[in-house]
Amino acid sequence: MRAQGILAAEIEFDVAFNDVDMVGVVWHGHYLRYLENARWALMNRLDYGLDRMLASGHAWPIVDLQAKYLKPARFGERLRARASLIEWEHRLALNYLITDVANGMRILRARTVQVAVDGRTGELQFDCPADFVDCVKSALVKART
Repeated sequence: MRAQGILAAEIEFDVAFNDVDMVGVVWHGHYLRYLENARWALMNRLDYGLDRMLASGHAWPIVDLQAKYLKPARFGERLRARASLIEWEHRLALNYLITDVANGMRILRARTVQVAVDGRTGELQFDCPADFVDCVKSALVKART
């Protein structure tokens, strides 16, 4: 099992009809949207949502994505997607787990790595921006109280 991380956020959702392919299972590409939605829930928990990210002047492209499909999800199933913060000082690394709410079965596990890029120059930043690190530290303090 991958590490859960020091901070996490979860979302629950129902598999929509338009997410399944002709054999009745979720098309593999739709899982990435589920991960993205869980990631934004985590970023909002860190108080680093889209508005704050854009205001910071940094973009955060994904430079690595790993996914392991464990069990197919089907139309109408209720799923839970969890995003966990693993690294945040030099890069943003998140682990994910998607499970079936009804029985706890693992559907997918994944990991993404993102790096900060200066929005004006396009230059890769070798450390995460101070405003982002401050948001993580603040969320850690809140989580401990």
